[in-house]
Amino acid sequence: MAGPMPWVIAIMMFLTVLAAAAGLGLGGAAARLKDQIGGRITIQVVEPNPATRAAQANAAARAAHAIPGVGQVRIVPEAEVHALLEPWIGAGGLESDLPVPALVDVDLPPDDTGALARLRAAVTAAAPAARVDDDAQWLAPLARLIGALKWLAVGLVVLMVGATAATVVLAARAALDTHRGTIEILHFMGATDVQVARLFQRRIALDALFGGLIGFILAAIVLILLGRQVAALGSELIGSAALPPVAWGALVVLPVFGVLLAMLVARITILRALGRLL
Repeated sequence: MAGPMPWVIAIMMFLTVLAAAAGLGLGGAAARLKDQIGGRITIQVVEPNPATRAAQANAAARAAHAIPGVGQVRIVPEAEVHALLEPWIGAGGLESDLPVPALVDVDLPPDDTGALARLRAAVTAAAPAARVDDDAQWLAPLARLIGALKWLAVGLVVLMVGATAATVVLAARAALDTHRGTIEILHFMGATDVQVARLFQRRIALDALFGGLIGFILAAIVLILLGRQVAALGSELIGSAALPPVAWGALVVLPVFGVLLAMLVARITILRALGRLL
């Protein structure tokens, strides 16, 4: 606790855990977004006459259900459509004569590239006022953004691992210069380079363990607090980036990996430096 080494490693571990958590959360969000929206098609029936609108929505649903390979076909209830529009136009706008389109949700097989064209042709023939919207097409820019941020987080983790290794190298060289006289005495007494390296390796491992635990605990506290704030928003899209238990298991491994990395880098650095001294 007296030297700067444990605290530098604590800062590195704190940032590494946050970056790794961001990468894992974004990766999970991208996967869930693809599973939920990748094959989802929305049919909108824009028709001022309520009776005609309902009839064409039923016709579009029947036409979609008749296509081979189509999954669930659901006519969205009018109350659910109003709940979706109310935050945008207000309750007063819904009470007016503003025509609200009828919506039909259709699940297409993700591996069938021609299903969308067949659906458009069948729905257009059955309901002329219907319009087929591919949700995946509208969300493609968001999916690309999430993918870019995920790889950015991976890059940050790699940079932090490299910075931690460089910190261990500098600390090992500084400790070697400080105890150069003691090392020469140990050599005169018959100690080998491996035995001397083990002394530095053990000390640096303890520093890395202490700093890694402090950094991980602080990062875990931050992630838990952020998770509560995200859960309070009630947004399914943002909430999909929450960390599952498997991701927490991967984060717990990071301090252990940090200790092993510090021990390996310290051993290699000390042995090379001792080899140049002789």
